[in-house]
Amino acid sequence: MTRNPYWGTDFFSFFSLFFRRLFTGELFIGELASDEVQMFVLMLIAAATSIVGTFLVLKKMTMLANSLSHTLLLGLVVAFLIIQPLNWEEGLNFSTLMIASLLTGLATSFLTQWLTRFMKVQEDASIGLIFTTLFALSIVLVTIFTKNVHLGIEAVMGNVDALHREDLKLIFGIAVVDLLVVTLFFKQFKITAFDPGLASSQGISPDFFNALLMILVAATSIGAFRAVGVLLVLTFLVGLPLTARLITHRLHCLIPLAAGIGVLCSMVAVALSRHCLSVYQIPLSTAGLVTVTIAFAYVVGLRGRHYLNRRRRLRVH
Repeated sequence: MTRNPYWGTDFFSFFSLFFRRLFTGELFIGELASDEVQMFVLMLIAAATSIVGTFLVLKKMTMLANSLSHTLLLGLVVAFLIIQPLNWEEGLNFSTLMIASLLTGLATSFLTQWLTRFMKVQEDASIGLIFTTLFALSIVLVTIFTKNVHLGIEAVMGNVDALHREDLKLIFGIAVVDLLVVTLFFKQFKITAFDPGLASSQGISPDFFNALLMILVAATSIGAFRAVGVLLVLTFLVGLPLTARLITHRLHCLIPLAAGIGVLCSMVAVALSRHCLSVYQIPLSTAGLVTVTIAFAYVVGLRGRHYLNRRRRLRVH
């Protein structure tokens, strides 16, 4: 990449420079700066996770998503151990990562359902047993076999400084696939989210669309792991839809609103990261800042909703 034009800028100067480059066309004529790649990748992650995360929240499958976000690390470690003897220098092949993550996601869902249906274990207990066991196994494998690489740290926390144009293309493709699948089966996802019994009576399989949703979640999570890791992505999957639900309950508005909140939080986080580095010489995790920013947006939304409800009650009395 060329010299980063954002070097030395503070929070407000960052946005001033970004919008100047955006409106003058510099973003499209020249090569994207590192901060711009980070921002656009995080914005696309926010859009992709909002699409699938909204239905996770509506289906009350957030605990299963939490389990999946932990157990995906096992798939990454296994993929690493498989291809390490072949050619680690060229990095993990994305198709290998995708296959490993999808298989891990399906295994997590299958084992959870098996414990619930056939072993008569409560669903929340099943989720706890499966995700803690598989996550612990992945930690053991990371500790034993990946001592000299950063697989464990980067898979958990992400590393936005290592992002490049290929990551931007990758997450853009995943976001497009999420959008196409949800748009194509929007009616099915909607009815299985709100009334699984009615869906079954109309010949729509809730189990099939739950599995399809988990596949999309796994693909989105693995596409986001270089930026935010397989654990912090849960904030995008759950935090953004929950924040948007404080404002609206209309499904057609909920998804774009969640994505919009995520885009705004991503921009603020990248600007804050650059500000802290430029002004205070403190390098902070951008992925961590996005997570904190989303949590802050939820708290603000919660306080705003509480204030509005209080005003309504006062008017009634």
